[in-house]
Amino acid sequence: MKRHITLIEDEPAIRENYRDALERRGYRVSAYSDRHSAFQALRTGLPDLAIIDVGLGDEPDGGFTLCRDLRQLSATLPMIFLTARDSDVDTVHGLRLGADDYVTKDMSLDHLLARITALLRRADAWAETLQQPDEILRRGRLTLNLDRMTVAWDDRPVELTVTEFWMLHSLIQHPGHVRNRDQLMEAARTYLEANTVTSHIKRIRRKFQQLDDNFDAIQTAYGMGYRWNAREA
Repeated sequence: MKRHITLIEDEPAIRENYRDALERRGYRVSAYSDRHSAFQALRTGLPDLAIIDVGLGDEPDGGFTLCRDLRQLSATLPMIFLTARDSDVDTVHGLRLGADDYVTKDMSLDHLLARITALLRRADAWAETLQQPDEILRRGRLTLNLDRMTVAWDDRPVELTVTEFWMLHSLIQHPGHVRNRDQLMEAARTYLEANTVTSHIKRIRRKFQQLDDNFDAIQTAYGMGYRWNAREA
């Protein structure tokens, strides 16, 4: 069965260009030009992956709104922002809303397709874990359930996206050991720019800090990567 990708892009030429490229690669594509029509369709059935333009029609941030609404429907739906805007502020905002990746429209189709493949493989790998008995990791005040993909700090839930979950999992496997950006990308089963990895780590920290002002379990090893504080193990 063909994998189903939903594309939300308001510019007809760009929309058809991406649709054709994805269909040539064997995907089934549903395309929409605005946030409202896309959400009405997706709320009744989710695709395997969504590609969302940030600016939709007369809504400069319509894609951000759609991402937030879709994340409420599914914590695991892979989502990629596709946009002409290239700024760290937009990237961080998109990731904060729960997107898995953020690419600009000047990126080659081959590059985009590689990212799509990586995210779909990750989704498949996660689905396989559901067939196994629950596996739980505990590191001091942290509890991580691999099968339910849930995280708790002091028994209080921490809502993470799939990308964030696997990055955290990589960090806590060996407390005190540094994980560089490539290792974190491999753990998340996707390809991300270096600044996008940094944005994910900042967002993970922020979510823990909302529960604990003194949270410092994720440490930066400058020029190397990140590690889980061994004292929290």
